[in-house]
Amino acid sequence: MSTQFLNTSSLPYCKGCGHDMIAKHSTKAMESLGLSALDVVMITDIGCHGIIDKCLNTHTVHGLHGRSPALGAGISFGIENPDKKVVVFIGDGGATIGLQHIMEAARLNLNMTIVLHNNMLYGMTGGQTSGLTPKGFATTTSYDGNPLSGYDICALAHTAGAAHVSRVLGVGDISEKFVNAFKTDGFSLIEVIEICPSYGVKLNPKRKLTEIVESSGREIGEWTNQRPAYKFTQTQKTNDLLSKVSTIKADFKHNLKEPLSVVLSGSAGEGVQLAAAMLSKAAMRSGLDVTQKGSYPVTVGVGFSTAELNLSPEKINFHGINIPDVAIITSTDGLNHNKKRIGHMQKGVLYIDSSLEVPDTGAEVIKYDFRSLGAKNAALASIVLFAVKSQIINHESIFKTIEEEAAGKKLPVDKIKKTLGI
Repeated sequence: MSTQFLNTSSLPYCKGCGHDMIAKHSTKAMESLGLSALDVVMITDIGCHGIIDKCLNTHTVHGLHGRSPALGAGISFGIENPDKKVVVFIGDGGATIGLQHIMEAARLNLNMTIVLHNNMLYGMTGGQTSGLTPKGFATTTSYDGNPLSGYDICALAHTAGAAHVSRVLGVGDISEKFVNAFKTDGFSLIEVIEICPSYGVKLNPKRKLTEIVESSGREIGEWTNQRPAYKFTQTQKTNDLLSKVSTIKADFKHNLKEPLSVVLSGSAGEGVQLAAAMLSKAAMRSGLDVTQKGSYPVTVGVGFSTAELNLSPEKINFHGINIPDVAIITSTDGLNHNKKRIGHMQKGVLYIDSSLEVPDTGAEVIKYDFRSLGAKNAALASIVLFAVKSQIINHESIFKTIEEEAAGKKLPVDKIKKTLGI
């Protein structure tokens, strides 16, 4: 049965994994404290625990390995509301990588909670030793048992100044332990000791959690520091960086009645992101609200380049795009990157270069030889054609945007106008 925090009871963990219990008992604690799902921001890390994201009804952020505490700290800085809760889920591997982030949050006593899933090894990547693996505990990189002692994360956080630190065994109902952590005014960390059924159990047969903890010299318990939570006290503020950004005046009109999602995609180095920026600014110049997000391979300049835009006559509260209303494709790279979601389009419009094979789609298809204007001009030509065909914004708003962005000398505006017959 789902709860207001979890949308399913079938969590995506191996049978016997303590991560399942942590998720269910931590959210049970949130409910007992009277929190609602939207009172909570959950930040997860890389690792098995992090695949909980899709099961959560809370605000959710997925961080890079070891960086979830830093993300949580940033959110805590921005939320000065005791009725809201910032909770970071992290594994022992991530805690090792991001140790300094945890220590800084504890030192500052930021209003947030770290829930440390300590199964004593890197469970997602093959069962290797982590910085929190106890001495004598066997892993795939220490078959005879870890020869070194792991960090005592609770002692470190307590010494750094955390308001509340606890270490518990992942056995039975530990929701009250989470309650103690979550209701803390300031920084709290709860380390849950568990064992990985895929590696820990197999490599450490017949060992019990209690014995493992005792043999490592660690204690089960709670430690507190009586100190106030962090408060922002700086009185002199820096200048607003946005004040230096020129305002785009709405000197054109639009014909958009409801939000529209647009995916523009081609090859890296062919001006896709530039064209998307021109379309975004032209839409704002037409009085629309706009979001723009770009994606491309880590190695810049190769492969696909995709821009996702939301255009709306009203405020935009979510910028994600699953199935777009409009897809504009100018190259094979762009088509390959977006073929799956184009196939899911049951309506809308697909603008595609005439050199490409049209994929199966329920969208209306408009073909045009964008690349005849040159590969680096195809994306720009495509957004002008979109404006002309859709009539959502006046295509002249795009040309005026190009002119004011001082890009007119570099882009073949006259050639595009002549080719498109405008």
